[in-house]
Formats: sequence, C-alpha cells, structure tokens
Amino acid sequence: MDTKEKSSTNAHHTSVEQQHSSHGRIVQNFLLVWLDSSIDPDGNEDCKHTISKFREIIYKFDTFTDVDKCVNYIGKVIHEKIFFITSGAFAQTIVPIVHDMSQINTIYIFCGNKTRHKEWIKQWPKVKGVFTKTARLCETLQQAVQQCDQNATPISIVKNSDVNRKSNLNELDSSFMYTQIMKEILLTLPFNQHHINEFLAYCREIFANNPEELAYIERFEEGYRKEFSIPWYTCHCFLYGMLNRSLRMMEIDLIIRMGFFIRDLHDTISKLHREQFCGHANMASFTVYRGQGLSKTDFDKMTRAQGGLLSFNNFLSTSTNRDISLEFAQPTIEVSDAVGILFAMKIDPSIPSTPFANVCDQSVYEYEAEILFSMHSIFRIGSISKLDENSRLWRVDLTLTSDNDPDLQSLTEYIRKETYPQLEGWDRLGKLLIKLGNFNKAEDVYDILLLQTKSDREKSHLYHMFGIVNDGQGQYTNAIASYERAIEINEKILSPHDVDLAASYGCIGLAYSKIDDYSNALLFHQKALKIYQQSPSANHSQLAVSFNNIGSVYNNMGDYSNALSYYQKAVKIKEDILPSHHPSLATSYNNIGLVYCAMGDYSEALSSHRKALEIQEKSLPPDHSDFAHTYGNMGMVYSKIEEYPKAVSYCERALEILTKSLSANHPRIQLYKNNLESVKKKCN
Repeated sequence: MDTKEKSSTNAHHTSVEQQHSSHGRIVQNFLLVWLDSSIDPDGNEDCKHTISKFREIIYKFDTFTDVDKCVNYIGKVIHEKIFFITSGAFAQTIVPIVHDMSQINTIYIFCGNKTRHKEWIKQWPKVKGVFTKTARLCETLQQAVQQCDQNATPISIVKNSDVNRKSNLNELDSSFMYTQIMKEILLTLPFNQHHINEFLAYCREIFANNPEELAYIERFEEGYRKEFSIPWYTCHCFLYGMLNRSLRMMEIDLIIRMGFFIRDLHDTISKLHREQFCGHANMASFTVYRGQGLSKTDFDKMTRAQGGLLSFNNFLSTSTNRDISLEFAQPTIEVSDAVGILFAMKIDPSIPSTPFANVCDQSVYEYEAEILFSMHSIFRIGSISKLDENSRLWRVDLTLTSDNDPDLQSLTEYIRKETYPQLEGWDRLGKLLIKLGNFNKAEDVYDILLLQTKSDREKSHLYHMFGIVNDGQGQYTNAIASYERAIEINEKILSPHDVDLAASYGCIGLAYSKIDDYSNALLFHQKALKIYQQSPSANHSQLAVSFNNIGSVYNNMGDYSNALSYYQKAVKIKEDILPSHHPSLATSYNNIGLVYCAMGDYSEALSSHRKALEIQEKSLPPDHSDFAHTYGNMGMVYSKIEEYPKAVSYCERALEILTKSLSANHPRIQLYKNNLESVKKKCN
C-alpha cells in the first residue's frame, strides 16, 4: 500500500507524430494540436521557436505529421477542448474530418498562402482564419483561450422539486455538494509557507517546458502575499487555468495543492466586501453581467429549473458593463453548437450572501469593470428570453440568494447533515465520495492524506479507508492488503478489544468472501463479533452487522441452517433500533430471501425479497444500485419456479441499473450479465 499502482491513461509517444511533454498532467481546460508534415523541433530552429511560442499560451501541446494518427488522438480526448492548427497542405483533408467533433474548439490554418484557402473555409465556421505569421496566430489563440476558460466555469443546477423533496443525497447535483463541502473544508484548514513551496515545486514540474509560466512562478515565489491574490487570479497566468480546471473536474489532488490560494482569494474578497458594502446604509440593488457559452444540455436543464437554484462552482468574474459581457457570449455561437448566454444578475448588497467585491483597482483588466464573487455563489433562476432573432443567444435573469433564503437554508442544512458533519477536513470529503460511489476520487483524497500524515493512528485509519475504496473498485486483493496493513498498525497501538480493530476484521472478512475464501472470511468475522460482544463501547448496530456478515459466509458455504439463524439475529436487532423503512432492513430481508431460495422454499424467498423491495421503494431513488440486488434476486427465484418472462424482466432491470453506476469491467456487471443469459436460455 505504500506505493499503490494506478493505470495510466496518458499515451506514450516515441515519435515526432505524437510528441508529448514529459509532464503529461493536464491542468488547463484545453490543449493544442498541430498537424504539419514538416514539424521537426530537433532539426529546425524556426519550428522549435514556434513551438515555444505556442506553449507559452497552451502548455499541453501535441504535434503530428500523420493525418490518421492525429484524428485517432483527437477522438480519444474526452474532457478538454482542442485548439487545432493545421498546415495548408493538410487543411482540406483534415478539416472536414474533425470540424464537427465536439472536442474541437477552433481551427487555424498556418501556412504561407492565404489566397488558396480564402473561399473554401467559408463553409467551415470553426476555421478562424489563415495565418502566415506566428505572432498574429498567437494573438488570436490567446483571445480564444480566454473565451474557452470563460465558458468552462463549472455550474450546478438544483430544481425546486429537488430542494423541496431532499429525499436522497444521490438525487442532488453532485458538484453542488462537492463545492459547498470543499469550501467549508478549505476555509478551516491551516495552511503555511510549506504548502506554498510544495505547490510551486509541483508547478515547476508541470510547466518545465514553458519559460513564460516559469517566469510567473518565480515572480509568485518572490512576491506573493495574501493581499495580492486578486491580481494573481485575474492575470490569467498558470493559477487561473489550474484553479478553473480543478473545480470543473473536481480534481481533488490539484484542489488540495491550491487550497492555500483558494482560501486567500476568498478571504481577500470577503475583506473587500465588508469594506465596500457592509455597514453602508441604503445601498441600492444593482445588476452585473456575465457572458459565456453553455452546452445545449445545461441550457435545457436550466430552462426546466426556472425558479430553482444555480451555483457557479468557481470564483465568478462578472462586469457592470453589459456590452463587455455580451462580447464573451457572442463568439460562442459562431464556433460551436453551444448556446450563448448573457447572465443578468441582480445583486442586493444589504443581504448576507456569498461575498463579492469590486476589484477594478486590483484586477489586471481594469477596463472590464469587474465584480468578483467567491466560489459557490448561488442564484435564483428567473426569466429566460431570447436576446434577438438568433435563437442561440439568450438572456437569463438571476438573483443572488440570501444566506437566509428558506430553500437554500433547508438544502444547506440537509447536505451538512448527510455529509458527516462530525468529521473534519479532507476525511469528511473522502467519506462523502465513498458514499456517492466515487471511489477513484476518494482514493485521490486518501493518497494525499497518507503523504502528509506522521501518526500511526492516522495511518491505520487511512489504510482502513483505502480498503473500503479498493473494495468499492472491485479490487478485493488490494482491499485485503490495505485492511491487513491497518490491522498490523492497530494491533500494536490499540487494546485487543478496541472496536476499530473489529471494524477492520469485519471489512477484511467481507473482502475474503468476495474472492470465495470463506474459511478466512468466517475467521475474521468471528474475531469482529467477539470484540463487539466484549467491548463496552460497542453498540447494537455493530452486533447486527457482525451477525449479518457471519450469516452471509454460512450461506455461501451452503450451511443454510446457520445462515438463517444469524440473519434472523441481525434482522431482529435492526427491527428494534431502526425505522421501519430503513434501507439496512431491506438488505437483511434480501439475505433471508437468498437463504430460503437456496433451501428450495421459493414462496418464503419471494416474500422476503418483496419486503426488501417495498422498503427500497420508500427510501431510495429509483436508480439506486440496491434495487439491482433485489431485482436480480427476484429474477433468479422466478427462474427457479419457471416463470421465465418475469425472471427475464427482473434480471434486465437489475443489469440496467448496475450499468449506470459501475464500470463495464466491474465483477458485479459480469455476474448479472451471466445470470440474465442463463435465464434467457431457459426461457427459450
């Protein structure tokens, strides 16, 4: 566990056609691709100089000399927008192929003959021109990059029905929750110069081939102070793109590295907000504007959520100048199928809200008349109307919500209650990610924490959490290794009757069951049960879990009498201590149903599974993965009693739900596919 292997998604390039930077991490929302048969940075000084100028604007830069390899690479890009440069020789071949790819933001033809391409490019709106000079192309790229960053600002939309219902955390926009909790965590963590030094070392590695960004990094190291955070944010150097991407993609390790800057920027905006707006009597409401592109999907979602809430999950730049903001909205519809949006935001400075400040005196772009909001600013969605005859340019009226807004207060308290408020810092975020099934992001959190911790007690906790994450990823052998490491540490520092030891014993028992090692599974579950029965700090729910786990092992071993006995002990405790529609009761009824099925008592089996389904229908969202377990169980019982159409229907529903929440190669997906195929064969 000290060095955990991860699969690499970065292609290894050994030829000029696919010449990647040695630092493959993407920390911007975009990348640059250049296709030209004459690219030769090693043997041509002009080419080397041109590449260096391009990299000053977009550090993630790939070159190709072959059309097919270039197209194949573009097709594999998922999360980033591509600024694509092609030579004149390849232009008429490549443009029709890549123009309509969603990854392509804009296309630039770089050659010595403008006249040759003047007419045919008119039918391809993403082609922004023919350029003969590097300087002019770089200037145009710089403007396009700023527009792309503007459009990439992450948003979350919460409908009124979701605010009012709050029936389950899984139904809410996940980025809305992540950003709120992230903000709460970052504003309480202690940061010092050590964290800044670590961040700068990381940036030097990332931008090793970018002299301009390295110069910014040197300036930052020499003169950064908290009160300078706004000028640094607005100057569109390495900080702006990295922060924008980290919050858009919820890249946990990058957010952690930038935590000191996020907090400094928030604190500086808050200080200015108090100076400019708090304590000033009779301040009138005013309107600020923001122009940007929005995907058709997000626009439709926003349209359906009128009256609901919209949050900008990054720091939000707006302007009191409508025309300047409109200039950011209009280019979007010229180069993509996105919708151009002019947000008109009504601000009442007298209400408590996300802090904002007039930063004209500190912003690098003074002419933009900028009002800057801290991250996770929340607005009420008002009217949505066309700006003109162009159906893809719209005005959206927003109103900044008060912290005292009843809907927002209710939603905020609900999220806090459901996201481990008793925990602090990153551990809280890790637990939330696990709860929502985002195991890879949870692993990122615990990777960072493991590097930072010195205490054996904390290390044992982190290894235990790695075990839970590995189990959720379907990596059961890794999970066992993680739990063993946690147990190894805890056995040295804890009492033999400590419930933390029991928790690791129980989890390792579950992992052994999943690789069909039932003797070891039973051994560890019995160890856990013994501690829970002897420890004064153990509670009834822990006993119920142990009984349930032991019952499961006996069931897998074919000892159905013992299995039923332990399952019934578990359900009796749960019925005493849990609400009648708690999902954990559904789990127990499903387990009892499986035993009855194995014993050939199909009537009792269906009765138990129906009890489970009834509870789930009242307590879980309709696509929750627990439904798959119940549907799958019922499908197999109906197969046993030869009601094959019902069996197929339930097995199909189970597989449909699982494919929405698990990766295609997850062991449970294959199991449910096999079950469905088996039932279909019997049906035929």
